[in-house]
Amino acid sequence: MSVRVIHAGLGGWGGNWARTAIPAVPEVDVVAVVDPHPETLQSVTAAIGVPEARAFGALDAALAAVEADAVIITSPVATHVPLALMALDAGRHVLVEKPLAGTVEEALLAVVRAEEKGLTLQVSQNYRNYPAPHVVRDLLTDGTLGELSAINIDFRRWDNDAPRATHRHYAFPHPLIGDMAIHHFDLLRMITGREAATVFAKVGDPSFSKYDEEASAVITVEMSDGLVVSYRGSWISRGLETAWAGEWSIQGEEGELFFTSRSGGEVEDASGDLVTLRRPGQRRPKRIALPDADLYDRAAGLRIFARAIQGGPAPESTGRDNLGSLALMEAAARSAASGRVETVHHP
Repeated sequence: MSVRVIHAGLGGWGGNWARTAIPAVPEVDVVAVVDPHPETLQSVTAAIGVPEARAFGALDAALAAVEADAVIITSPVATHVPLALMALDAGRHVLVEKPLAGTVEEALLAVVRAEEKGLTLQVSQNYRNYPAPHVVRDLLTDGTLGELSAINIDFRRWDNDAPRATHRHYAFPHPLIGDMAIHHFDLLRMITGREAATVFAKVGDPSFSKYDEEASAVITVEMSDGLVVSYRGSWISRGLETAWAGEWSIQGEEGELFFTSRSGGEVEDASGDLVTLRRPGQRRPKRIALPDADLYDRAAGLRIFARAIQGGPAPESTGRDNLGSLALMEAAARSAASGRVETVHHP
């Protein structure tokens, strides 16, 4: 039996969810959609074939009117926790876009509420749902590199051409740290199995940046065991574009692992995923075979969510687990503002 979901938040990325990610998952049946903007609501409703009677301007109205098992929240970040609390209080499971909240303190409200009610709260950290990071995690767990000595991560994109008045991304709060680096921080925790201890973020954009807040940063993260991670990210880089998951060099006593993932495009597939292993003395790295799957990215995460509700295993990226990624994101934003090394406060 399909999981009946209410989808709240249809603008921009949420509309893309409605048109591409959700229809790819047969375990899910959309029974209502929600958006406060009538034009957006009408456009998406028509595109995906939801009857007008199942389209609502507010989540509380949808919860009262239809029978549903869960709510998918893809609205702006400031609304994530309020909507999640509303859904959880109504007895519905919740899948919410990243970041779960702007602060760990706010996120904890939803995490604790879900645990109190015995409901699933999953954060859509969709970069986890590709083969390259999973294979890298397995290799590190098996001790393939021995003791790790360094991790270097690079993310480069150019997103600075649109007029300032028409491109909402320029006004996002912490558009690099909160909108993009959160993915890389989450992958870092996933592949190493370690938490971050301290972070130092240096930001300083050129005059041609159209962003209100940081569009680029150099960030140093010290993990709980002392491992130092170097992160360089930019929305305004004229360097050779990376895949969305960035380019990773993981170095250890026994060699180097390189990986990249989520090349992007209209189709969410793993065609751009790559993992290589270079041993000491080798000039050419060896390419590591990657497994295939029928779903990737958001659709794969949504299937994990649906199957958890149906009695399957709990998601990896629960609200509770995601607090570690959120804590690192929050500390990086504090460091960008303070200019100091900041402690990552774990709840």
